Amino acid sequence: MAATPPPGSPAWWAARPAPAPAPERRRGRPALDTAHIVGVALRLVDEHGTQAFSLRLLAEALGSGTATLYRHFEGKDEILAYVVDRVLGETVLDDLADRTDWREALTVTARRFHDTLRRHPHVLPPLMAQVPVGPHGLAQRERVLAALLAHGLPADLAARAFTAVTHYVIGFTAQQYGPAAPDDGPRLAAFYRELDPDAYPALHQAARTLTSVPVEEEFAFGLGLLVHGLAHLHA
Repeated sequence: MAATPPPGSPAWWAARPAPAPAPERRRGRPALDTAHIVGVALRLVDEHGTQAFSLRLLAEALGSGTATLYRHFEGKDEILAYVVDRVLGETVLDDLADRTDWREALTVTARRFHDTLRRHPHVLPPLMAQVPVGPHGLAQRERVLAALLAHGLPADLAARAFTAVTHYVIGFTAQQYGPAAPDDGPRLAAFYRELDPDAYPALHQAARTLTSVPVEEEFAFGLGLLVHGLAHLHA
């Protein structure tokens, strides 16, 4: 018997049925549609994190029972896969074709995606667990690649540019804003100052900059390096 693909994987998404229409209203307790369930699940993940999130917590927030949830989803991991895809759909990318060139389109994409993930840092662990190829993930990928191609990038460089910048945004945001992000700038600066300058002369010279540059400035600097490097390859 073939193993069941993990929720959120390409094989799992390929086996998903098309979204069902909203259920008709009936007497008694109103029916739950999957979009509403996923929206409430995202709110709970934002508030409590993925570790504390559970079907019981979700059922209580919905005023329902876990049995009702199991009619829509097989478990917590499936709901989180839909939550990740819901977050990906929040980034507005419809205007990329109107940008001046591919550099601006790529920069706008990165900044907006970064802002979206900063609003939902607890979604980062399940996002990084699988390649995000749900409906919203695919639609966003198509928009970005189409804009890069329309602005003159060849397909191979457009694909590598999309992958490199997306990985940079996810990795940077996870390190700086994710659930396990350290908040140790001042402690790290103090640690560097206490190091033996004879053993670590380069660290002593760079210690202030290593620990004092604002996070958003650091993000912009790294993104700029990526885009300029891609422009060099394109030239």
